[in-house]
Amino acid sequence: MSQAWNPLHYDHKLGFVSEYGKDVVSLLNPRPDEKILDLGCGTGDLSFEISKSGAAVVGIDFSEAMIVLARQKYADLQFWVANGETFRTPERFDAIFSNAALHWMTHPELVIRSVGLALKRGGRFVAELGGKGVADTVINALEMALKERGVSVAGKNPWYFPSIGEYSTLLDAGGFRTTYAVHFDRPTPMEDGDDGLNHWLNGFAGSYLQGLDPSAKLEVMDRVAQLTRPKLYHNGQWVIDYKRLRFVAIRE
Repeated sequence: MSQAWNPLHYDHKLGFVSEYGKDVVSLLNPRPDEKILDLGCGTGDLSFEISKSGAAVVGIDFSEAMIVLARQKYADLQFWVANGETFRTPERFDAIFSNAALHWMTHPELVIRSVGLALKRGGRFVAELGGKGVADTVINALEMALKERGVSVAGKNPWYFPSIGEYSTLLDAGGFRTTYAVHFDRPTPMEDGDDGLNHWLNGFAGSYLQGLDPSAKLEVMDRVAQLTRPKLYHNGQWVIDYKRLRFVAIRE
C-alpha cells in the first residue's frame, strides 16, 4: 500500500526527521563545486541545508504534495517529482544524499541501480535509513491492535528495514564500494506529550490505518498507546525505539 503524506504535519509534528538529518549532511561534507541529488527530499529542508555549502542541489521525492511545499519554501532550488526506484537524470551527480527515505523503497536493488546511473564514477552515495529493528515496539503493537479487531495486516507493512550486511551486499552487487556503515540505536522523543505517539502513527503508519473509520482508527491508536506505554512513555513524553543505518558508498 502507498503512503499518503501530509506535508504540514510532517514539518510541524515530525520535524525531528530533518533535524537529525543534519548529521548526515555533515557526513556528506558537500563542497561548493559539486552537483548533489537529494533522494527523498520531503519538503526540502535538508536540500536547503546542503545548498548552504554552495553546492548545486536538486531534490526529488515521490510525493507531489511534498514537492509542492518544497518549491514554496525554497524557490531557488530545483525539486522534481520522481520515483526513487526508477528515476533517471539527464546529468551525472558528484554525490547522492538520502535521509529517512530509502526504507520507504521496498525494491532496494532498483534504487541502487538508479543511484549508480545518476552518479559520476567515483561519486559518493551518503544516506541514513531505518535499520533492522526500528520501531519494533510500535509496529508489533499496531499489528496486534488490528488483529484483535479481526483486521488482516497482510501487505500493510510499507517499509524495508535492512541490516548492514543486507544493504552493503546489495551495494557491492550494484557496483559500489561501502567505505563506512553503522547501525545504531537512536531513541527518538516525540513532541506534544501524550499526543506524540499519535503524531507518529498519523505521519508514518497510514498504510495500516487506511480503511478504518475515524472512531475505529482512534480506538486502534489508543490500543497501541496502551500496549507500548510501559516501554516507550517516559516523563510525560513518547520516545520511539528507533534504530538507524547510516552508510557511505563509492560508485566504482
